[in-house]
Amino acid sequence: MKISLALALLLPLLFTSCTRPAVKEAEAPAAVQVTAVTQDTIRRVVAGDGVLFPINQAGVPPKIAAPVQRFLVQRGDHVKLGQLVAVLENRDLAATQGESQAQLEQAQANLRSTTSAQIPEAVVKAQTDVDSTRESDDAAKKLLDNRQKLLQQGALAHKLVDDAQVAYAQAHAALLSAQEHLRALQAVGKEEQLKTAAAQVEAARSHLQSSEAQVSYSQIHSPLTGVVADRPLYAGEMAQPGTALVTVMDISRVVARVNVPQNQAVSVKVGQPATITQIDTDLKVEGKVTVVSPATDPNSTTIQVWIQADNPGEKLKPGASVHAAIMTEIIKAATIVPAIAVLPGEEGGTSCLVVDSNNTTHRRTVTLGVRDGDKVQILNGVQPGETVVTVGGVGVDDKAKVRIVDNTKKEADEDENVPEAPASKDAKKDEAKPKAK
Repeated sequence: MKISLALALLLPLLFTSCTRPAVKEAEAPAAVQVTAVTQDTIRRVVAGDGVLFPINQAGVPPKIAAPVQRFLVQRGDHVKLGQLVAVLENRDLAATQGESQAQLEQAQANLRSTTSAQIPEAVVKAQTDVDSTRESDDAAKKLLDNRQKLLQQGALAHKLVDDAQVAYAQAHAALLSAQEHLRALQAVGKEEQLKTAAAQVEAARSHLQSSEAQVSYSQIHSPLTGVVADRPLYAGEMAQPGTALVTVMDISRVVARVNVPQNQAVSVKVGQPATITQIDTDLKVEGKVTVVSPATDPNSTTIQVWIQADNPGEKLKPGASVHAAIMTEIIKAATIVPAIAVLPGEEGGTSCLVVDSNNTTHRRTVTLGVRDGDKVQILNGVQPGETVVTVGGVGVDDKAKVRIVDNTKKEADEDENVPEAPASKDAKKDEAKPKAK
């Protein structure tokens, strides 16, 4: 019974051992592509994204509140420094200027008469001036009172009341001046009268200059040479001080304000060459670094770098997104490998698979330097002239046998062995038909 039970247990084992396939032979070496470690010149490039700005920009706000009489430029027009771009309504200001001119002439005439005439004659003239200015003052006061009543009734614009108030103030000032002149003639000698008359001339001249300045403020001139970027108002609308009537940009040159990672910004210096690429159009221009911010942006933890470049044809537009590459260093005779030859290290870091003359791999821990496109600088770990794996190295163990494949030759062979396109079904049917005799 025990023998039978033992045989029953051994039979399946014997059967299994008989049917088990033979142990496979050692796997074939992995196919890899390789390249030689070289020495070449490599550039340290710091890249970042940013936005374009004009080299200069100025909004032109008016100094007075007045309706726009006319515009002389449209958005997109090119203007020069000092060019007239808009005119504001100035008839009231021109009238005030004329009045100031008349007051100056009157003051000058008074000075001449004081200089040449006797005291009694000057007193008579001063009395006449007082009477004349009093009438003007009374008339201006009545006009102001009437307009204020109409304003309260809603039948008159507030601006006309303001104009009447200005006219009254001027007339009253003239009356006070005339009265003071008469008092001076009556109380002091000729020398003091001369001083008073001269002071009146200077006051009138200053008032005229102020009036001329107000008139000049109605003409808006471009503060720089450039292109009109904005013109928010239309003719007839009210222009207000502090609000730009026209905005002019100088885009003959542009500035890219680029955000650079903090750890890379250390090597960025003013004057370094850079390339600006507009993201949407791939348009490239060469420029130079002009500003490196001394502070880090707390929100993005980046350093802002300004790159200035010429803008021929004004193809680059302010506000466009750009990518900038700043060349901070040129390293000659550097040890170079393709970026695809760099693999993750077994215990972190990076490594390369070096293939010796016996097609055996050796995993080397490497220290990386500058990366420029598809090239990487190796600071230590491999030497120029050694062979490193570029394709097929993932999963290959250290000291493993590999089979080197010439990829260029393989592609050429594949091109030569491209099968011909199969004949169509209709062509096959035509070939199957018997030929006519």
